[in-house]
Amino acid sequence: MSGFFDLSLTRGRELETAEMAESGLDRRGRKKREPRAPREKKGPGMKIQNATPSSSSGGKSLGKARKPVDMTVSVDHTTYFLYRKPKDPMSRPAGSATKTVLCVGEKPSIAQSIAQHLSRGQYTTSKGAGTPVHEFTGKFQGQQCKFKVTSVTGHVYGTDFVSGYESWDKTDPAVLFVADIEKKTQPKSNITSHLQRVAKGCDYLVLWLDCDKEGENICFEVIQNTENYLNRPATPRTQYIFRAFFSAISQADIERAMRTLGQPNKNESLSVDARQELDLRMGVAFTRFQSLYFQGKYGNLNSKLISFGPCQTPTLGFCVERHDEIATFSPEKYWSVSLRVAKQGDTHSKPLALEWERGRVFKQEVGVMFHQAVAECSSGLVTSVTSKKKSKARPEGLNTVEMLKVASKQLGIGPADAMHAAESLYIQGYISYPRTESTAYPQHFGILSSLKQLRHTSGVASVVAALLQTGITQPKKGTDAGDHPPITPCRDADEGSLTGNQWRLFQYICQHFVASVSADCTYQRTYVQVTVGSRVKEVFTATADRVIDPGFTAAMDWMAVANDVNLAFTQGESVCVTDVKLTEGKTSPPDYLTESELIAKMEKHGIGTDASIAVHINAICDRNFVQIGANRTLTPTPLGIVLVHGYYRIDPDLVKPTMRGIVERELSLIAKGQAQHGEVVVHALSLLSAKFAYFVQNISKMDSLFEAHFCTIENTKGRALGRCGKCRSFMKYISHKPVRLHCNTCDETYPLPQNGTIKLFMENKCPLDDFELVMFSTGGENGISYPLCPYCYSNPPFEKAGKAMSCNKCLMVTCKWSASNLMVRACPDHAECKGFLIFEPSSGPNWKLVCNQCNHIIKFANKAHKVRLLPSKKCPDCSSVLLSVDFHKDHNPLKTTGEEGTVRKGCLFCDEVLSSTAHDAYGNTRKLRSYGKGKRGRGRGRGAPKKGTIEDLLNHHG
Repeated sequence: MSGFFDLSLTRGRELETAEMAESGLDRRGRKKREPRAPREKKGPGMKIQNATPSSSSGGKSLGKARKPVDMTVSVDHTTYFLYRKPKDPMSRPAGSATKTVLCVGEKPSIAQSIAQHLSRGQYTTSKGAGTPVHEFTGKFQGQQCKFKVTSVTGHVYGTDFVSGYESWDKTDPAVLFVADIEKKTQPKSNITSHLQRVAKGCDYLVLWLDCDKEGENICFEVIQNTENYLNRPATPRTQYIFRAFFSAISQADIERAMRTLGQPNKNESLSVDARQELDLRMGVAFTRFQSLYFQGKYGNLNSKLISFGPCQTPTLGFCVERHDEIATFSPEKYWSVSLRVAKQGDTHSKPLALEWERGRVFKQEVGVMFHQAVAECSSGLVTSVTSKKKSKARPEGLNTVEMLKVASKQLGIGPADAMHAAESLYIQGYISYPRTESTAYPQHFGILSSLKQLRHTSGVASVVAALLQTGITQPKKGTDAGDHPPITPCRDADEGSLTGNQWRLFQYICQHFVASVSADCTYQRTYVQVTVGSRVKEVFTATADRVIDPGFTAAMDWMAVANDVNLAFTQGESVCVTDVKLTEGKTSPPDYLTESELIAKMEKHGIGTDASIAVHINAICDRNFVQIGANRTLTPTPLGIVLVHGYYRIDPDLVKPTMRGIVERELSLIAKGQAQHGEVVVHALSLLSAKFAYFVQNISKMDSLFEAHFCTIENTKGRALGRCGKCRSFMKYISHKPVRLHCNTCDETYPLPQNGTIKLFMENKCPLDDFELVMFSTGGENGISYPLCPYCYSNPPFEKAGKAMSCNKCLMVTCKWSASNLMVRACPDHAECKGFLIFEPSSGPNWKLVCNQCNHIIKFANKAHKVRLLPSKKCPDCSSVLLSVDFHKDHNPLKTTGEEGTVRKGCLFCDEVLSSTAHDAYGNTRKLRSYGKGKRGRGRGRGAPKKGTIEDLLNHHG
């Protein structure tokens, strides 16, 4: 009953009293209509009577009651009235003929494509607080329904530790293996509320997330935020949550997916949860420990973070392993005999170079002996001429790993950039899903229809036309990994419609697809064998190829077989020796691993997945563990080398691929439903925490390597910058990442903001700790700058100041550089920002206000001589602190208003003159929003807090 009615227990004027009800009179003294026969309901002291219809005179007898009575209740001789709950405008009444289907994609662009294909372009779009919602009507399971199509923006939640473990200094990294974790929404994301709002009143949920393990995990994140808001089916156990399985954003694939809906895979989602938890705990624990240990001790590491990753570290290990092979390689001299011959009497043809069958020898005297034996002869004998038909096999279907390898080797596109380009092509509907391990085409894959779409595609059009005329070759069997079909083109494109990397990658995908359904390349190889020498008969050989059918190489020309010079020799023929040389050389070490070779090693050892391989390679580059050289080779830096060698000294399992391979196999068992999520996580964490404890105990073994390669902070070169507030000695500025200040006297290090410039701020001192202030600046047209105290920055003196506190966040009222004295108003950028616009006194003549939380910048009064705040004066409309601006005579807006002088005092947001000089900047400049309407306009901001006390500022900030 409570789910359908609201029980009103109000007595007095709004309701009839029990006495009047018993007398049969209403509140105006008129006779009431006889109620219907009561219907008894079990329960002590309670009786429920049917309500008189609101259209009857009984409904009118309620007097001032605002709603018709639907039911009366008598409890202990007191009568109460029950009213219907107001109808929820977002819900559909039970029994309504039209039901609503909610479709959720992984990205807004995918949601729009799904709506486009399902509605044949007949949809409407509404935009609100979340991602766009596309609506149309169509058939679902044989009945006419209303469709809503929206999306998330990737993962709804991120896995992180609960509050209390944020501090690196106060939290023991070992605790992180047992600390509580939780799923947190992305910062400033309103996706959860958007999903809940749009799901309200819907009857069915269709999940259009990417069809991989990560996609399955996002499916259950969406379900968590929508299931309780959907209308439940009248029949129990009726399926109302569906999973769409698709491999391309095309009309045919979307419609096929809609006809073959299934269910989301809980086991695959749990395997992702397990991987996220293990990677979080192990990665954060190792990263925090070794970053704090080594960055606090050495000054020239040149890395913002000494990170550790279960997949990242073995990836680095492969690079260092090749570096060690190069470093320990000992070149060895060798000698080889080279020979040139020509047909007898042929003075016009170029002599033919032959290869020595022995290859090379490593003793000079032996090489000299063979050279002399051959040089004594002026002719040789052709002892063998044979020809053999050979073939080069066409490729299998294209999977992610092969795409990344070719993109790096042939196109010069790094793995991360290649994946980004592939994802963009997929979202735009040009290619099928780019994350797949399969190389086998499905049995009923439409090869001919896909080929026909490429008849006008540059680079393959002529090959496609020939295939359509002569017929295709059955693709190779390949491997079916059970995920997605191979990567294939889905529609035609031209160079003008795609960016550089996108176009080149799309061309390659088209070439690979066409090649996979073309014939093998066949060619004729001719072998010629020549024997020279009387005392010692040495054999020399030559080969030449002649293409019979280029086959698939017509599409993939870089794999084509070259047509060589025809070897016009016959067996038993005598040839003239034209040149004999003894050449000397040295063996050379292997080159550094290329990205393509590294990807192959990662695939072989099971490091990462097809979706994450590019991420791990990009990580070791970003951390300055390796550097990319010529031909996309990966050269380890000294830091990367020392780290790997240190891991080998302490525990080789940390860097070898074997341990990660074991974990990946256990995670795959979860995905297959053959292992329990909790058991696998507990077992893996017990192993990893033990290894971490052993690593901490033996860190001195790695430290000795660091001592040999890096300078301690005390010995690191750096310029003097500011005085220490504790000992008054000059501190040393260390420019190697992470940039920081170090006091040799106190032996303490103070971190600074990264990715900018640091300079002394006019010898100003912090009133709290006596440290000299420094100025941080990002530079550029829309750069920001602010002063900070090196001590307060990492040791905020006030609560709610956050992890790092600069002067523009400081609440110290006695400091003229603090937020308390330079604040103009609360940031009006968006509701989520709780920052304040701070005036930058040092920004002139390009004056600006900068938010101390977000990157909102307001530029104003360009080239003005002087700008100062008037702290005691506030705008009556928006509560902003007023400014006094002394304009440059050549850039004086007062001239246009007919006013004299160059000084204007007023509100930057409400004063017509001052606001006309201002504009917003977020890296790109745009016109300032109309925060006010001239002098008497009303401000739209939240108002600036009153100055004078820290408590006022804290209360306003929340």
